[in-house]
Amino acid sequence: MPLHPDIGDGVRAFVFDAYGTIFDVHSAVMRHAAVIGPQAQPMSDLWRAKQLEYSWVLTLAGRWRNFWELTEDALDVALARFDIPLFLKPELMAAYRTLSAYPETRGVLDRLRAEGFRTGVLSNGETTMLHQAVASAGVGDALDHLWSVDVVEVFKPNPQVYRLATDGFGLSPREICLVSSNRWDVAGAVAFGMQAVWVNRAGHPPEYPDLAPRAVVKDLNGLL
Repeated sequence: MPLHPDIGDGVRAFVFDAYGTIFDVHSAVMRHAAVIGPQAQPMSDLWRAKQLEYSWVLTLAGRWRNFWELTEDALDVALARFDIPLFLKPELMAAYRTLSAYPETRGVLDRLRAEGFRTGVLSNGETTMLHQAVASAGVGDALDHLWSVDVVEVFKPNPQVYRLATDGFGLSPREICLVSSNRWDVAGAVAFGMQAVWVNRAGHPPEYPDLAPRAVVKDLNGLL
């Protein structure tokens, strides 16, 4: 099965972002939407936005806390902003460890491996939470590698993060295609020299024109 025609011939491995690309980051809140009510989606959006904001601010400030701790800090803000009952916090944090994978994920990983490509996950996620999410989704055996930023103690889009994949695979940046739903992550990978595909599920407008992806797809099926 051929790759998307805009992906370069030299690609030998695909590296996937985890949260928002393989895993639906909003599925934790949606499991409790009946209790939270109409504020569920905006509350989930804020939780995600603050989680990412904290990772960028700490990296720029030269500080480090792991992603699980930032996820909890961000949830505290979201709960307070929308006046959500605090008894839901443990349930929401537990749900984040077992986020739902997008339905096409397993099939795409299997097809890529059948075509001879190596696969991995490169994530801001803390090591334990990342392994739990992969195991819960049942995709661990379809991945050759799982890299967490815990090793370098900086977050994407710092170049040290993308180097984990090139060093781990023993490949040049141009031989790796990063797949991410986060346009800023795609920009970071392209700046590092990787090929990249933007999974634009929400139909957002283009950004970072000087750091463009090789392709834009609506879901992971668009890779093949």
